[in-house]
Order: sequence, then C-alpha cells, then structure tokens
Amino acid sequence: MASNVRAIDLFCGAGGTSRGLVQAGVDVVAGFDMWDLAGSVYMDNFPDAWFYQGKLEDFGVRKLASDLGKINLITASPECTNHSPAKGNKPRCEKSKETAFQVIRYAKAFKPRWLVIENVVNMRKWSKYEEFIYNLGPGGLGYNIKEHVLSASDFGVPQSRRRLFILCDMEQSPEIRLPSNRKVRNAANIIDSNDGYKFTPLITKRRATATLERAERAINHVGNKEEFLLVYYGSDHAGGWQRLDRPLRTITTVDRFALVKPSKNGHMIRMLQIPELKRAMGMKGHKFNY
Repeated sequence: MASNVRAIDLFCGAGGTSRGLVQAGVDVVAGFDMWDLAGSVYMDNFPDAWFYQGKLEDFGVRKLASDLGKINLITASPECTNHSPAKGNKPRCEKSKETAFQVIRYAKAFKPRWLVIENVVNMRKWSKYEEFIYNLGPGGLGYNIKEHVLSASDFGVPQSRRRLFILCDMEQSPEIRLPSNRKVRNAANIIDSNDGYKFTPLITKRRATATLERAERAINHVGNKEEFLLVYYGSDHAGGWQRLDRPLRTITTVDRFALVKPSKNGHMIRMLQIPELKRAMGMKGHKFNY
C-alpha cells in the first residue's frame, strides 16, 4: 500500500491493527479506544499518532475530520465480546453490539476510500448484521463490499485465530491477496526454553481435577516423553490440550495456556509468559506495559 495512505484506527485497543498498518507503510494518524491502559500502551508504540480516549459516540466527528485532515482508510475492530461464543450462555448486550454503527458515522464524516472492519465470525449471526452491511453498501454509504474469514495462521502468525474481515472500497471491488508462499508457524516457535521460567509439579493436591484430567488425556495421546500445551482456563471442546506442532489456539483475555514437559521427577508445568504470547500474536516490536 502506498506510503501516502493516512488512516485512523477505531476500537484500536493496544494497537495490533495499527502495528500491521505501520508495517504496510500506512501513516496511522489516530487511534480511538475507551480503555485508559490501552491508550497508555498505544501512545508508547505510536508516539506520532493522536490517541482519543472515550466512547466513539461522544466525539464530534465533523470537528475530528477537520482536525485530522484527509483520511484514506478507517480500520475498526468493534466490540466482539457479545458476539463471541466464548461468552457462553451469559446475557448479551445489544447496546454494546450496536457500537459497530459508529464505523458508519465516522465513515460519513471522513469519507475514506477504504474501510476494513474486523470481528469474530459470529458477528454474522447478529440480528442487525444485514442492516449494518446494507448501510455500508450501495444502498447506504456506497462502498463495494467483500467479506472474508481469515486465520492469522495463514499469514505466518503461530496462532489459529479465525476472524471475519469486511473489506470496503469506494472505487472498486476489494480483494484479499493471500501469501503465495504460506509458511505455517507452530506453537513450538513461540516457546522460550532458555529464559529460566519457573516450572512446578503438574500433580499436586491443589491442582484442579479438570486440569489433571486434561493432562491425562494429553499424556495418553502423546506419551510420557513429549511436551504439550494444556488449556488451563476457559472452555475447550478439543480435549483441553494441544500439540506443539500446530499453531496455538486463539489467545483470549484470560491466562489460558500452560506448557507441560516431562522430567525425571514427573511432568512439570508453567503458564505461557507475555513474551511468548506476543510472539503468538505476531506482535514483534510492540511494547507493552507489564
């Protein structure tokens, strides 16, 4: 993408999307998010960009458009928690889902050529999803739209994170260009075996029964000599563990994955650490306050 493309990043969080934009040669002008900690991280990583903390609906978009100047691209990752199956049977907040319509409000004001909207695949089951797409398309703002479901693992990231991408182009039909020489990187690529992280015995009286049952299933499958990853927290429908020779499953907001390795004193365990999780997310060069 040309280096003269100027972008703003809505629902930017700590700046994962903005990092990708910068790597692609885009000039990231501003990020928007409600979370003050995300803002602190964002400003550390993008000191030349503005950061706007608060609800998108509370900002005057006409003034923003005047202050920030010509914007060619808007990226947005609207709130996904209330779309995600990870929330289980907990009540869903429709008001939270409707924050996605702020993308349309900002696009009306900034009039960028491109919009890139990312969310969990289940967003397509939202009762207002068709209305959202209609307002973006020829009947609304006039964008040509293509929807794609992509996995981070298809782009060399050692994490199998499937997400919906809604690509919008005002001038032509947008397209996705997948890498021609895809190189799948596995969970083994993120493990740091030389940093001295502390392991503890897998089998202890305090260890949850469900955790031990997951570990037993893994050991029965891989044997007593192979390392594996345990899904320590959160629901899992694939046995509660995974091998290291495939991409890491989707990283969530909980401290979810533990490395289990055999030793002469029995199996030992430790949680994956922040530097390892950064590698799993493809966040090379991104600074975090931790």
